[in-house]
Amino acid sequence: MMERLKKVAVVILNWNGRKLLEEFLPSVYQFTTSEIADIIVVDNGSTDDSVSFLSQNYPNIQLLLFSENYGFAEGYNRAISQLDYEYVVLLNSDVEATPYWLEPLLSYCEEHPEVSACQPKLLSYRNKDYFEYAGASGGFIDRYGYTFCRGRIFDTVEKDSHQYDNITNIFWATGACLFIKRKDYLDVGGLDTHFFAHMEEIDLCWRIHLLGKNIVVVPQSIMYHLGGATLDVSNPKKTYLNFRNNLLMLYKNLPLRDGRFLLFIRRLLDTVAMIKFLLGGHWADVNAVWMAHRDYRRDKKKYKNQPSINLLKIFPEAHRNIVVDYFFKRKKYF
Repeated sequence: MMERLKKVAVVILNWNGRKLLEEFLPSVYQFTTSEIADIIVVDNGSTDDSVSFLSQNYPNIQLLLFSENYGFAEGYNRAISQLDYEYVVLLNSDVEATPYWLEPLLSYCEEHPEVSACQPKLLSYRNKDYFEYAGASGGFIDRYGYTFCRGRIFDTVEKDSHQYDNITNIFWATGACLFIKRKDYLDVGGLDTHFFAHMEEIDLCWRIHLLGKNIVVVPQSIMYHLGGATLDVSNPKKTYLNFRNNLLMLYKNLPLRDGRFLLFIRRLLDTVAMIKFLLGGHWADVNAVWMAHRDYRRDKKKYKNQPSINLLKIFPEAHRNIVVDYFFKRKKYF
């Protein structure tokens, strides 16, 4: 186990990401206060010159080297299990930091022991006046498992006019910059490695809530996220993972009786989405949704011991039906 030197470990997972490290690491290195945090780059068996680049240009950054690519979830799980810090930050390699980004997150969690995890306000790296899709100013979920954010519902992304600058409880925090207590992360089993990518942080946050812990957004911390560095938004693989993982997340985290009905409705809605893809000529996405449902039926057998609590019945904002709100009532904003 790597010995704790500071209270926080800022953990960046890298796989053949020399270009991203060269562009984004300088701001993280400059604006991460060394008195409270260590920066640790976890290399997932890269075959480019990432490691030599880091060794030559950032000798003060710790390196944790894996011999193979374990992917996003298992890579972080292996790394965090080897670290001895009170808090860890799962930070994507395509995130630009701002001055004093870490202090508000740490201070809030220190002052509120009931809070297990938090996120900063996440803005777009390409268009810095707007929120970033994958987290914005805090994530929520509706009654049928559709995820949305303060600042982003479906494809509508709001301009940041400081309308969401208050600290508030949220259902899920973005995996692009997730500040979390290491013990709680390990107690719930870390990220689900079967998910591979997409929805894995939302699933993790759901399990954190089932522990009785809170998750918040602290918008006084600001980060800029490039996004799409792993899979482009139009990639059918992304469509597949989003649809499959959403169904699996609902199945594993809802009581069986409630889950059966909800998943029946959700799969009907997914069929509507597949028809929309079909009418638009997006054949690869049609196939991706079909395969997602096929593999969901197979993969759900992995999950047993569903909880007795239905968080969608008690969590604020989970009563909403954002499909109706967005497409029929034309409510495009949070």
